[in-house]
Amino acid sequence: MTAPSEQIGSPRPAARTVLISGAGVAGPALAHRLGRHGLRPTVVEIAPALRPGGQAVDFRGGTQLRVLRRMGILDELHRVRTGGSPMTFVDADGRELLHLPAEFAGGDIEVLRGDLSRILYEASLAAGAEYLFGDSLTSLTETATGVDVTFRHGPPRTFDLVVGADGLHSNVRRLAFGPDADHVTHLGHYAATWSLPNHPDLGLDLRPGSIGHNTPGRLASVAADRTDPSRARAFLVFASPELAYDRHDTEAHKRLLRGAFAGLPWKVDRLLDSLGTADDLYFDSISRADAPAWSTGRIALLGDAACGATIGGMGTGTAILGAYVLAGELSRSPGGHRAAFARYESLLRAYAQDRQKGGDRTGRFLAPSSNPGLRLRNTLLGRRRVLAWMLKAAKDGTALTLPDYPDYPDRPANSPSAHVH
Repeated sequence: MTAPSEQIGSPRPAARTVLISGAGVAGPALAHRLGRHGLRPTVVEIAPALRPGGQAVDFRGGTQLRVLRRMGILDELHRVRTGGSPMTFVDADGRELLHLPAEFAGGDIEVLRGDLSRILYEASLAAGAEYLFGDSLTSLTETATGVDVTFRHGPPRTFDLVVGADGLHSNVRRLAFGPDADHVTHLGHYAATWSLPNHPDLGLDLRPGSIGHNTPGRLASVAADRTDPSRARAFLVFASPELAYDRHDTEAHKRLLRGAFAGLPWKVDRLLDSLGTADDLYFDSISRADAPAWSTGRIALLGDAACGATIGGMGTGTAILGAYVLAGELSRSPGGHRAAFARYESLLRAYAQDRQKGGDRTGRFLAPSSNPGLRLRNTLLGRRRVLAWMLKAAKDGTALTLPDYPDYPDRPANSPSAHVH
């Protein structure tokens, strides 16, 4: 796919149009920033509406917090923050083996993914974003003046630029860069989460946060729903070679989970029984996405679609920084999307790849493959000095210097700018 040559600094086309695939976190964040810079974003999302609830996500370090403040959403995130998610690991009889404090998983600020998505969505609407729910892309054809797009349900349209912010299994990446097999690496584990009734037998009133039980290569855990005490949320992880299954077949996912956890002790049977009525099951491999380039012609990738990990790779914070930078660079290059895409990747690729490494270790941390491995994890993280060192390293690793992009479209690209550190 090729694009016509561009002249950096040529007159800005009136209100450039940008199609964004994905309305999770990265997509609405980018739509918000593009709208604030005077561009016209449209977001297409395969789901019929925003997905509520979901797991908690966190932000760490001064850079991420400053960008959230610069975007104007930090105060609102503080209003819906969870307070963190302590993690307790227990034996088959419920006796505590390891307790990790809220800041271990919760960072400086933790919110539910659904709350974050809603806040970004509302901010993007205020900035003029258009949303197309219940639809998806079927083809992308680049021309001399834009990208011709066909949709599964809606009529064809043409946009100046297209951005894939549609996650690890990105549809835009598949259409413009090639199949998942060329970009996604299985990391040896699968993860699942769903909601269920908070039955007294679960014992969630005894400890804050999640309670989990391990056997080698398996983790079954459950936590009370922070917004509805009558509900709880299960989270399961299991080690496995790559499996062949339909990613969109929920019943197949349930069969795989029952097979992987059948007969395990603790509260596993009750969690598996609740699968029968679960209508919000999320199931996927723990994997890593690596795009060799984050753009081609007029099409770019953002967040997990470009450089992501299923869990543990600090993908939410990286996606927010990516949206901030990509929109800012497009605003500073009114006639040159290629230059903007190149600067965006140059500023963030090394940072994103470094964060992504945490995802490589997530499965092994949550579900060590042997009893000695389980004992070693519990022993090391039970030592305060080791835990303090890990927390400090996680926060220190999030520092990054970024430009301060103004919230209006007509500032010259060569104007002096402050920086977010």
